[in-house]
Amino acid sequence: MTAVLKERVRRLFYPAYEARMLQALPKDRIPKHIGVMLDGNRRWAKGVGLDSASGHRAGAANIEPLLHWSEEVGVEVVTLWLLSTDNLNRPSEELDTLLDVIGDAVEALAAQRRWRLHPVGALDLLPAPLTARLKSAEEATSDVDGLLVNIAVPYGGRREIADAVRALLQEHAERGTRLEELAEALDVDHIAEHLYTRGQPDPDLVIRTSGEQRLGGFLLWQSAQSEFYFCEAYWPDFRKVDFLRAVRAYTQRQRRFGA
Repeated sequence: MTAVLKERVRRLFYPAYEARMLQALPKDRIPKHIGVMLDGNRRWAKGVGLDSASGHRAGAANIEPLLHWSEEVGVEVVTLWLLSTDNLNRPSEELDTLLDVIGDAVEALAAQRRWRLHPVGALDLLPAPLTARLKSAEEATSDVDGLLVNIAVPYGGRREIADAVRALLQEHAERGTRLEELAEALDVDHIAEHLYTRGQPDPDLVIRTSGEQRLGGFLLWQSAQSEFYFCEAYWPDFRKVDFLRAVRAYTQRQRRFGA
């Protein structure tokens, strides 16, 4: 079967298949919070003979469909890992383009006023213009009563935990708490209250595209009891059927919560 014929078959039959999958999902087992590692943009671009910038743009174009799919099944929070702190070490030519793509994508999402956007990450490491764009998108959607979308840029799990501990220490220093007192009273809830995602439910499901089967530092603290789903498709090729398969796999698992 040729690639063109396969595509025609997919367009003909997949909508009905997706509709059946959606209808069959148990509504009481839908994950409330999904974390997504949008991986494989550059490899996708290389595979189709395009440059990295084209891959990043193709990946950005697939974000909005993901949010619609999430709304459709009843997800309440989505965390999108768009840039890691390690990615900041990429060559400046590629990094500058990637940062522009991220800024454009976030502004496009904010312009719809359909989702509540919340940047999470070490924003102080970003160029000031991009930080301003992210904060502006957050302010513009702060009153939107819709899906909460965490924009993880630039994000690193170890950095987040270090920032949480630092904020905790600064808070207690301002209160005049002695270090010995803090050490005696400190527990996991105190640290959780200072994470980038404080006040939110931890992710029930973490999806990573591109076939890689590792966390890479994504939501290290919050994903301690998450379920994971690894998809072979590169992020620009991630389809609704792939998303529904991930959610279906989650609903079929017996969560043990560390037991």
